Amino acid sequence: MTQRALEERIDEWVLGLASEAEAQALEALCERDAEVAARVERVRARFAALDETAEPLSIPADFWDRIEASLEGAPEEMTQSAPLEPAPPASAEVIELAPLRRAATRWRAVALSGVAAALLMVAVLGATLMTPTQPAVVAVLLDAQGQPVAVIDGRKDNTTLVTLLEAANVPGGQVMQVWTKPRDDGPPVSLGLLDPGASRTLSGENLPPPHPDQLYEITFEPSGGSPTNLPTGPIYGKGFAKSPVY
Repeated sequence: MTQRALEERIDEWVLGLASEAEAQALEALCERDAEVAARVERVRARFAALDETAEPLSIPADFWDRIEASLEGAPEEMTQSAPLEPAPPASAEVIELAPLRRAATRWRAVALSGVAAALLMVAVLGATLMTPTQPAVVAVLLDAQGQPVAVIDGRKDNTTLVTLLEAANVPGGQVMQVWTKPRDDGPPVSLGLLDPGASRTLSGENLPPPHPDQLYEITFEPSGGSPTNLPTGPIYGKGFAKSPVY
């Protein structure tokens, strides 16, 4: 097996294009090899921008009827069971992550293909990935080649989580500076500096809450930050914010 072959298999798995047998094989490989598991997480982060392209769709009216019809043809031993006992509340300790990851991968592919049942993925993953402070907007920053390089989570309290998706090649003597444009008719505002290769939460002062279509970008600036308090260096990545769907 070549290195390139493994990368292609991981890409197909993350995009939901792998067979069930292939998905199980890669999942088992991740459990044995921490380096492969880390590579899969990097690929998931790289393809996360594709989720932003999925249009919210309604579940078809006959969706549950089709599920019931498929169960009618199941073997009898699968449909008969003892009376159900009330289930205890779920906790983080008892969640089986592997099936959730398989489901997330499959539903992501469904969303990208435009199938209406993708809305169910949002409900399932939203219940497990909710955090105490939800972002008001999310922006995927793309480089000049259109590749995602960072994700912005803008929150109503004007804290901004900047997640770098790969290590940046920062020119010598320069730093990475994060900018936003809270007002369409106003100048860009600096949110702060980033250490090379490090994600960080930044806090803005005297700024309005972030809103959809707000511009975010990261530039390379002289050590200590832009001398003019405006972007002066090459743009590492930029993008416009969107409201997340919960």
